[in-house]
Amino acid sequence: MRKVRLAVLALALAAAGAVLLSCAPATRPTPAQAKAFLDQAEAHLLDLANESSQASWVQATYITPDTEALAAKASERFIQATMEYAKQAARFDGLDLPPDVARKLRLLKVSLSLAAPADPKESAELTQLNTRMEGVYGKGRYCPAGVTDLAKCLSIEDVTRMHSTSRDPKQLLEVWRGWRTISPPMRGDYRRFVELANKGARELGFPDTGALWRSKYDLPPEEFAREVNRLWTQVKPLYESLHAYVRWKLKAKYGDAVPAGGPIPAHLLGNPWAQSWDNIYDLLAPRDADPGFDLTQILKSRRVDEKQMVRYGEQFFTSLGFAPLPPTFWTRSQFTRPRDREVVCHASAWDVDNVDDLRIKMCIEITGEEFSVVHHELGHNFYQRAYNQQPFLFRESAHDGFHEAVGDTIALSITPEYLVQLGFLAKPTDPAKDTGLLLRRALEKVAFLPFGLLIDQWRWQVFAGEVAPERYNQAWWELVRKYQGVAPPVERTENDFDPGAKYHVPANVPYTRYFLAHILQFQFHKALARKAGCQAPLHRCSIYGSREAGRALEAMLAMGASKPWPDALEALTGSRQMDAGPMLEYFAPLRAWLEQQNEGKPVGW
Repeated sequence: MRKVRLAVLALALAAAGAVLLSCAPATRPTPAQAKAFLDQAEAHLLDLANESSQASWVQATYITPDTEALAAKASERFIQATMEYAKQAARFDGLDLPPDVARKLRLLKVSLSLAAPADPKESAELTQLNTRMEGVYGKGRYCPAGVTDLAKCLSIEDVTRMHSTSRDPKQLLEVWRGWRTISPPMRGDYRRFVELANKGARELGFPDTGALWRSKYDLPPEEFAREVNRLWTQVKPLYESLHAYVRWKLKAKYGDAVPAGGPIPAHLLGNPWAQSWDNIYDLLAPRDADPGFDLTQILKSRRVDEKQMVRYGEQFFTSLGFAPLPPTFWTRSQFTRPRDREVVCHASAWDVDNVDDLRIKMCIEITGEEFSVVHHELGHNFYQRAYNQQPFLFRESAHDGFHEAVGDTIALSITPEYLVQLGFLAKPTDPAKDTGLLLRRALEKVAFLPFGLLIDQWRWQVFAGEVAPERYNQAWWELVRKYQGVAPPVERTENDFDPGAKYHVPANVPYTRYFLAHILQFQFHKALARKAGCQAPLHRCSIYGSREAGRALEAMLAMGASKPWPDALEALTGSRQMDAGPMLEYFAPLRAWLEQQNEGKPVGW
């Protein structure tokens, strides 16, 4: 996950107001004045963003009441300043402006994920709520019955590890329920958070915060919602085939605990949120499809440590022609969970000075899954540096799904051929065993799609008032069932707050970006594979070492947000439309196999 700018002002808001008033003309403004306004705003916001990132970094890597208070105050000042600039930008509506000026003004208006009300007390309250909820999540622990020593309670890393390795349904149920005990205390805070966030969004001219988020995609909000639904319609049949296969295989393992034709119990899918299912591959693997290697075991047998994991990721990008990461990356990043303090371990990538103070924040585990996560996070860092010569308001991805897609595109090149080049394998595995490789990847990529969709479907409805606070949990599970075909293993009530057990909800990180990224990464991969000259099936293509692919990728990354996203997409792929076709092409052999396996068995829920 890219760390979204939640920068903090070091200057008083009054100073921001003085800058704004100095540009406010008594007569109709001119294009020249619009440009002057933006020049001032960008210079000011860049300084504030840098100070914000420093404060946020300390809060995330050293959680205390003091760092939370400092980060909340800093975030409050930044948001208020950005709000003021966004409101002032409306003065230039209707002017005939150069395209870059018009685009900057539009981006300024939709730049925030959290819009604070103008009232200082409400603004302070909103940012404190946001910081407090994120802190509750970061410090969250599940203490099993009889455990009183906090050091022996389970962190999210412990819970995730148990979900991935345990095959004991009783133990899985215990940790599934246990992790969800951290989130009910957030419920009241979240209700108030929604009220205040919506008030801020309305002051910017949006009906609610969900509409603000949907306005970031160079499309009207309602058209963007239709676009998301179109993409889901493309991939839904593939997901349903995978779901049916997984269900009957799990029924063979767990018996009556898994229904023959209904939703799958959430605790049996190898992940605390059932968002990816690759951890239970051993229960689902087809006969004679052993790929002949286990990346986790390879990494451990080679005694690869946390920094070496990151070195391998960096090496991939440098093989494409990108410059190495700066020396400060290695001294300032968090690679492991510290023993002496609380931190937010959720993986994220940071550009602290908006130039080259690049960092990642992770608590790396030596696993094949984390090997891919490292590549994903570094994708953010190399993207951040590629656009660092753009004006400040263009130092972003074409849209947020692009940012999430880049690293995952690289991870699609973690093929047997790539592992041979690293010296991890002596020779590529037999293509006849590819069903297993494709199934494992589908359990990661295809299984994620509905989860990537439903989190913001829930929040959009909450922000719009379509889901009242009294129905938060009921509405959540209705969407989980509708999209994922997954059900809670035990009764859930409105005393629970299960959405808060997922980091992105208390942290207020929009999530549709991840759904889009899972579509885009296959578009990117296909385009880059062809530029690299790969004629093999897409799932066997790796762009490692291709300077031609690297040049094409870097050219798109360097555009930042300077052009609408269809322009950036076209620059790399030749298409102006997001399309799940390449994803379906990638998994076509698997889909045919799944349909054979599912003959005579229920599909759907």
